[in-house]
Amino acid sequence: MLLLIQYTLIFASVLLLVALGGCFSEHSGVINIGLEGIMVMGALGGALVMKYMPAGTPAVAMIFTTLIGAVLVGVLFSCLLAVACINFKADQTIVGTAMNLLGVAAATVIVKAINTAENPDNVSATIQYISQKKAFLLNIGSFEFNWFMVIAVLALIFAYVTLYKTKFGLRLMACGEHPQAADSVGINVYKMRWAGVLISGVLGGLGGICYILAGVSEWKFENGVAGFGFLALAVMIFGQWKPTRIALAALLFGMFRALSNVYTGFSFLTALNIPSTVYNMLPYIISLVVLAFTSKKSRAPKAEGIPYDKGSR
Repeated sequence: MLLLIQYTLIFASVLLLVALGGCFSEHSGVINIGLEGIMVMGALGGALVMKYMPAGTPAVAMIFTTLIGAVLVGVLFSCLLAVACINFKADQTIVGTAMNLLGVAAATVIVKAINTAENPDNVSATIQYISQKKAFLLNIGSFEFNWFMVIAVLALIFAYVTLYKTKFGLRLMACGEHPQAADSVGINVYKMRWAGVLISGVLGGLGGICYILAGVSEWKFENGVAGFGFLALAVMIFGQWKPTRIALAALLFGMFRALSNVYTGFSFLTALNIPSTVYNMLPYIISLVVLAFTSKKSRAPKAEGIPYDKGSR
């Protein structure tokens, strides 16, 4: 049971970070389908930092520099969405889909190029961070605490306060609900949408590095992030674009994802003789079921997905 709680919290942390990123982007009026690609690129940035940081680096420095690496790459990659969809008014769904394909492909090519340059016989797309990973973990008895659990809680508090208690947050949401009205009172819609997308890049990048640190000490970037970006979108929709509800939805989906890691520890589950692949598919099946029953009641920001035209009213 303790292991189930441990994995639930870490997977929920991943989903919470990425879903909150999508929440900021969509509240500004930009649909961010490209969260999957942002996660992969953020994971790449963080993994490269860990790869080249000395093994004896103090834990605080290791954590800080890894987070900075993940955030910077995530933000840079999210700029593709902002430029294409805000400045050039491209279709947001198509651009996001292209970013997902590009993210995995670019990360794979970059890692293979680095590995080949260091060792011509090594053509894998894998980065190891065995000793560096220990900086993020703290053993409390038999419970393995991950510092990303704290980061996810801080991100939740930040999202709630920013969206509902600050002038910036209210302006951001106004741009996602009625950008023409926001523009009429002097709010720069383009800047606010850029801000929303860049914040999604920050949180998406953090979610990516959190995901690859969840269980293993190396990551093969050809595998991407197993659809967690899309799962985070489901969490965001189920949470009705509200941070506190998103957190609860992340815990629910995180628990179903954790079952695939620990179901062998529960005798009543193993007695059912259900193949392990079913448990691996469970969070995605649940997301389809949940969205099927809740999509009619979803109240997305009214102007999301609609390119802003200053001349239209």
